Amino acid sequence: MIQSKKKLPKDVIDCWPEVFEEVKFNVLPLRYVQSVHINFKDNTTWEVAISAKIRKEGWETFEKILAETVKSYEHRIKDINFQLDTDRVKKDIKKKTQKFLNKKTI
Repeated sequence: MIQSKKKLPKDVIDCWPEVFEEVKFNVLPLRYVQSVHINFKDNTTWEVAISAKIRKEGWETFEKILAETVKSYEHRIKDINFQLDTDRVKKDIKKKTQKFLNKKTI
């Protein structure tokens, strides 16, 4: 697995530490991954958007595609960064929290 066990970037964790501190990529829904930035040693960057098809197929397909890309270019890659749609994460958490708070207990 490519970085699927790695924690989220520090700047994301700092934004909402009580939520993101323990999140690992393999449990984060793919719908929250906006794109992947592949940074090369020659200072070029590829921004790879996550398509609806890949989102639907899930992490296994995504990891396979990413692993194939890394294998093909590994000698040229400096690092890989996952760009999260943190606005969507916040919106979904607020929505679920509000729904939970509005439920009446018996």
